[in-house]
Amino acid sequence: MAFFVAIQFSYSQTADHKLGIGINFIKNDYNGDYGNGVFDFSKTMYASGGLTFAYYLNPSFNLGIQGDYGNYGYFADVVNHFVGKKADVSLFGQYKLNNGYLFKKDSKLEPFISLGVGYASYYENTTITHDPTIITDGGDIILPVGLGLKYHVTSRFAIQYQYLYNFTNSDVHDQNRSGGVTNIVFGTPAHPGFKAGNDAYGQHLFSLVFSLGKLKDTDKDGVANKYDKCPDTPIGVKVDANGCPLDADGDGVADYMDKCPNTPSGVAVDAGGCPVDTDGDGVVDYLDKCPGTPAGVKVDANGCPFDADGDGVADAMDKCPDTPKGVKVDANGCPLDTDGDGVADYLDKCSGTPKGVKVDLNGCPFDTDGDGVADYLDLCSSTPAAAFGKVDLNGCPIDTDGDGIPDYLDNCPKVAGSASNNGCPEVKKEVKALFKKALQGIQFETGKSDIKPLSFPLLNQIANILILNSTYIIEVQGHTDNVGGNDYNITLSNKRAASVRQYLIEKGVTEDRITSNGYGYNKPVASNTSKIGRMTNRRVEFVVTFEK
Repeated sequence: MAFFVAIQFSYSQTADHKLGIGINFIKNDYNGDYGNGVFDFSKTMYASGGLTFAYYLNPSFNLGIQGDYGNYGYFADVVNHFVGKKADVSLFGQYKLNNGYLFKKDSKLEPFISLGVGYASYYENTTITHDPTIITDGGDIILPVGLGLKYHVTSRFAIQYQYLYNFTNSDVHDQNRSGGVTNIVFGTPAHPGFKAGNDAYGQHLFSLVFSLGKLKDTDKDGVANKYDKCPDTPIGVKVDANGCPLDADGDGVADYMDKCPNTPSGVAVDAGGCPVDTDGDGVVDYLDKCPGTPAGVKVDANGCPFDADGDGVADAMDKCPDTPKGVKVDANGCPLDTDGDGVADYLDKCSGTPKGVKVDLNGCPFDTDGDGVADYLDLCSSTPAAAFGKVDLNGCPIDTDGDGIPDYLDNCPKVAGSASNNGCPEVKKEVKALFKKALQGIQFETGKSDIKPLSFPLLNQIANILILNSTYIIEVQGHTDNVGGNDYNITLSNKRAASVRQYLIEKGVTEDRITSNGYGYNKPVASNTSKIGRMTNRRVEFVVTFEK
């Protein structure tokens, strides 16, 4: 338990704690004449232990020394096996990958690469009866190469795994002499188990790493100078993690100097830590809703001068002390008149009136002719009432088609026309002539709405005329004589007018420009008492209008 408590208050090896001590728990692997046990966890485990001392050089490199002692060996079968003891010591260098290039410097994970050189001695394990007997004479120069990963639990304690592969310069430390057999040495070319190359050993190191070193603390506040943001704190004063005196209320005045230690957060204070009262009215600034009160002016509990009409201007300065509640006022306490027209804003229904414009009691510019355009903007000040709603921004009647006839007088306001035709275009003479020809020139089957083929040429001419004159809006009117009942004639004339309309649409006249209606015998142009009169009344008329 004491060990784990110690970990809580430890830090792992860093630039501040440069010396690291590792306690190593090791599993040894063998690779030689008996076989290869590297990373083979199915074989007998040969364990050892040791210590590592590492010194921090810079963010990329550590230097150190490592030593360990314990068993090594290999079990191939009941005949081919051996167990010995090995002690080794090596100097090593480590390249750390959390150096700011590959991993962040403050990363808790520290991958590293290790390379060293050392010496190993081999001994007989006297606790084990050997048959055959292992050769333990001599020692080796070793070259340990490895990879590792350290995890920084704190800045003074870490856990670490490292694998080292130790190359040696000898091939005799796994040999043995078989009982009763002479001159045959295991591991030589004469023996069936011979394997070319020197012996080698792997090591799995599981380590607990502790770091040592103490930083200077000049003011004795428990925070090292390197991290102390307040290095001259008086002795005995309690400090925070940055080494600065505690300030419980966060007002910027340390507790040991604070005469008002419970000031609310964010409140401005004086040198003694007490809330500021800038205007000296007896109400501190953070409670003072009127912090700029002149000296000597009486204030209420909020620090504001008395204001009888509640307009925000103190009575002592208010030139309009009876302003209605809620009305915005100027610095003198009088209702605002933003546009300067003599009508206060709260009464002004036209608050943006330009300077110098005469206004009525509501603050709105006069509009003498009532067209909705104020006199000061109206270039046509005598607009007739009939034009109201049809004037431009200058107060002048609109002329949409630009034919010189204002819209309110123009029967065709969207199509330029002539004054003689009330603003509508004159229908061309040749069109009138063609339409007159159509009165009797369009023939139908008796009692039917089917157009006779002899009428097609005339209708084709009419279609071409309508296509060329795109402003024409046409009503096709069907008319009959008085032979037959009214309902019959209305139906027949409707069908005949619709047939003509459909024919013209099929010839290219746009559908929305042409309508059709039947009037029966209700609009005669001649007397129905004679044969000629009745023939004249049986007609198709084309009535031209224009877009309104």
